[in-house]
Amino acid sequence: MRIKFEDLLTKFEKLLISRGFSQENAHKAATVFAQSSADGIYSHGVNRFPRVISYLDKGLIQPNALCEKVSSFGSFERWDGKLGLGPLNASICMDRACELATENGIGIVALSNTNHWMRGGSYGWQAANNGCIGICWTNTTPNMPAWGGKDPRIGNNPFIIAIPRSNGAHIVLDCAMSQFAYGKIEEARMKGEKLPVPGGYDTMGNMTADPAEIEKTGRVLPMGYWKGSGMSILLDLAAAVLSGGNSCTEIGKKYEEEIAISQIMIAIDPSKMDTKEISDSIINTVIEDIKQSEPINEGGKIFYPGEREYLTRQDNMENGIPVLDEVWEKINALEK
Repeated sequence: MRIKFEDLLTKFEKLLISRGFSQENAHKAATVFAQSSADGIYSHGVNRFPRVISYLDKGLIQPNALCEKVSSFGSFERWDGKLGLGPLNASICMDRACELATENGIGIVALSNTNHWMRGGSYGWQAANNGCIGICWTNTTPNMPAWGGKDPRIGNNPFIIAIPRSNGAHIVLDCAMSQFAYGKIEEARMKGEKLPVPGGYDTMGNMTADPAEIEKTGRVLPMGYWKGSGMSILLDLAAAVLSGGNSCTEIGKKYEEEIAISQIMIAIDPSKMDTKEISDSIINTVIEDIKQSEPINEGGKIFYPGEREYLTRQDNMENGIPVLDEVWEKINALEK
């Protein structure tokens, strides 16, 4: 089925208010979920929403908690997430990083003690919409084996970088350190589809594109094999050291669920050095050249990072957001 953006937003907002959120904070958080769904990232939007409500019902997320600044030095600040809703905390901290960038050219906010931010790309788009280059990442519970190991010891630690363009068609890379995010694996399994390339290991220890087999073993494949594993470890350490919060190791030892994680939000204002026209010219020259690539398949298209989301958003805002029947039934069942 297809559901209008406004209707999905209203549904999310109503459910969050029923769990103790203020009208203002419910709207802010619901907007993140609805926008992710509009961009076609259903795995971290509409599909993930029932799980977030379950965390609220279990008391793992505090509906009235908001992050606050605990220390600062120049353009670098530390914030405590107080176990509040991840998308709300992340949005507040990226806004703050952008404010610091507007004032000083660069802003860094290190956030501890927060929860899953859902779609990390949301905060890249947020920074770009504010005219800033956005760089952010998060650690997670241990959910991926280090290269050469079998048991999960590191996180898939999504990393995002966004470059703003004046026309709003920003360049946004959003990638987990695993070949596929768990949400994408779950979505493929729910749709009865295989992954386009191997994304983990089956129960026999063989690489597989079968999402159900990967979910059984929990052995997701690091992107780039040892490179993704190394990136995961370094992103985790940087997040924990800068925020003073938990590392993946500590999260795994302290909690049964993925809570109290650490995140970094960085914003850089390119207009401090060049005009928007110069920046756009640099970006457009590169993008136009890439799009002149000879496609592997006849009639194939080359997309820059973030382009599919931008195009999907236009279609979904006009025609409604696709929602699986199974997911919509779960969401409706959450009403009190």
